[in-house]
Amino acid sequence: MSEDRYFDINKDLEKMIKEKEQIIVHKMRYYLKKHSNIVDTVKEIFKKNKNSHDWEHTERVFKLCSYISKKKPIRVNNEVLALASILHDIGRGEQDKNKGKVCHAEIGAKRAKEILLDNKIDEKTIDDVIHCIETHRYRGNKKPKTIEAKILFDADKLDSIGAIGIGRAFLFAGEIGAKVHNKKDIDILETKSYTEEDTAYREYMVKLKFIKKKMMTKTGKKIAKKRDKFMKKFFKQLEREYNVEF
Repeated sequence: MSEDRYFDINKDLEKMIKEKEQIIVHKMRYYLKKHSNIVDTVKEIFKKNKNSHDWEHTERVFKLCSYISKKKPIRVNNEVLALASILHDIGRGEQDKNKGKVCHAEIGAKRAKEILLDNKIDEKTIDDVIHCIETHRYRGNKKPKTIEAKILFDADKLDSIGAIGIGRAFLFAGEIGAKVHNKKDIDILETKSYTEEDTAYREYMVKLKFIKKKMMTKTGKKIAKKRDKFMKKFFKQLEREYNVEF
């Protein structure tokens, strides 16, 4: 094969990949528009939620799902993924209200099923969406089995790390009345969630620093690696400044 022919084939392949990626993005947007009634219902629910888990978080998760799915070499059900990303946190308000004593993934899955049935979504799609929602929680017992569930898991976790994750961690800490940082004599691993010691730093130490190892997709792992690196540097600097160390 001539060198010119080799480069022509490569260009054709690159063009095909880009076209495929654009089709997937358009599909995700199409389903968002198709299910505008569900979007409106979710937005109403989020009006009662705290800002650390609001519609803006949901929008970012939707965009991350779109990005990850377009990079997957295997077929992804974009309607299931779109619906799951929109509905995944609708039970969060109940979890915050009960200070973590209930699971928002379980509550959200039940509420999502009611919403999907009201909108006459077919049974198979409902089952697949519910599986995504039930398994998206970091501390949940149920694990993602489908590619759509794995993509949602990664997308949701990616929004909890990096610069945006740091911002959301401090926002959540403020919502529950936590301190800006933990004192040295406090055993972070022994502190409880939804208390004044449930700081952004505690969240990093008990959860966020481990997220990059939990990623289930190749694209998720790649993004998580970059965000984790930034976050690690930030919390090291925070510790130094909080303790006035030079």
